[in-house]
Amino acid sequence: MKLIIITTISSILLFACQSKLTEEDYIKLADEIHKDIVSIDTHSDTPLRLLDDEFNLAEKHDPYKTGSKVDFPRMKEGGLDAMFFAVFIGQGNRDNKGNEQARNKALKIFNKIHESVTANSNIAEIAKTSEDVYRIKKSDKRAVYIGIENGYPVGKDISLIEKFYQLGARYITLCHTKNNDICDSSTDKKGEEHNGVSEFGEKVITEMNRLGMLIDVSHISDSAFYDVLRLSKSPVIASHSCARALCDNPRNLNDEMLKALAEKDGVIQMCILSDYVKTPEPNPAKDKAMADLREKYNDFKDLSDEESKAARKGWREIQNKFPGKLAKVKDVVDHIDHIVKIAGIDHVGIGTDFDGGGGIEDCYDVSQMKNITIELLKRGYNKNQIRKIWSENFLKVFKQNEKLADINEAS
Repeated sequence: MKLIIITTISSILLFACQSKLTEEDYIKLADEIHKDIVSIDTHSDTPLRLLDDEFNLAEKHDPYKTGSKVDFPRMKEGGLDAMFFAVFIGQGNRDNKGNEQARNKALKIFNKIHESVTANSNIAEIAKTSEDVYRIKKSDKRAVYIGIENGYPVGKDISLIEKFYQLGARYITLCHTKNNDICDSSTDKKGEEHNGVSEFGEKVITEMNRLGMLIDVSHISDSAFYDVLRLSKSPVIASHSCARALCDNPRNLNDEMLKALAEKDGVIQMCILSDYVKTPEPNPAKDKAMADLREKYNDFKDLSDEESKAARKGWREIQNKFPGKLAKVKDVVDHIDHIVKIAGIDHVGIGTDFDGGGGIEDCYDVSQMKNITIELLKRGYNKNQIRKIWSENFLKVFKQNEKLADINEAS
């Protein structure tokens, strides 16, 4: 008891004297915090790199040379204990052929994730429950959770949701940049099709609730967002989104949505894709290059493995040629400050979108994740608040979904 009291007093004194701390002091304090807390990033598109058989998650890569933002050595360096690897499928044709192709590609990516983690079982492990991350951290391994970005692979076959769950998926981002059979997207140029969630989407939500699978509202339209909050019996997440008040992008959540999410005990995981953090400066040359790339590769739909690889290479080359002015960690924490002000400290976390466009000037890859913690410390966040942001808020929602699932059917 004495030790606990002394430690608490020391922490209070330390934070009371923050103005006197040096940069080195903040780095040391961040290191100590990350040793003690569990840290989770709820969204990365790293599995797309696993489609390239030459990419090895056990090797440390240079993000500036390869474009790669995530591997196991850099996760450890950045003090990140766990990450959700997204099974991402871009929206294609919504017919039998398109749905079959999406399903098969999703299964292939699931397989690649499992293969890669199994091949590196000495340093990483697949996690499936909210408690797994604690055990895996104690073994000094990285925890790999799986999510699905875009419900497109489900097609119109509700049974596939449980199949994906059995393969390890613990959330589904209901749609991506275009409308699908589940709901409307926030960025489909054709506008809303279902006026929110479709009738089939209602069944998807019911099934995900039954299984205890998290419903992810990132990317979905405002109408669909409110439909999900109304329909879901379990709290939901936004796995990688920002505050619209600070960056007016339809991908972000406005203040009313943040409040509604909090009222339903949900959580928004702060994205660090620069264009969603800070409104980008106009770059017509880059816009044209991206438009040309999309045209060349059929808007990234129905591509062979070789075409997908070439398209990803072209995308990286454009990013390197037109880097633009990236947001900084202080801009990210501005969003966190705003979300805390509007929704409360219990409703915000981190979901970087690394390898899917995520990365800012001073948190460019996963090795620099502690820079977020350092900035939080500088702004007066205490260890308990930082613990909440890095994992406990998200894990609380995860646990509630597990608790409310129909365990007998889902087991």
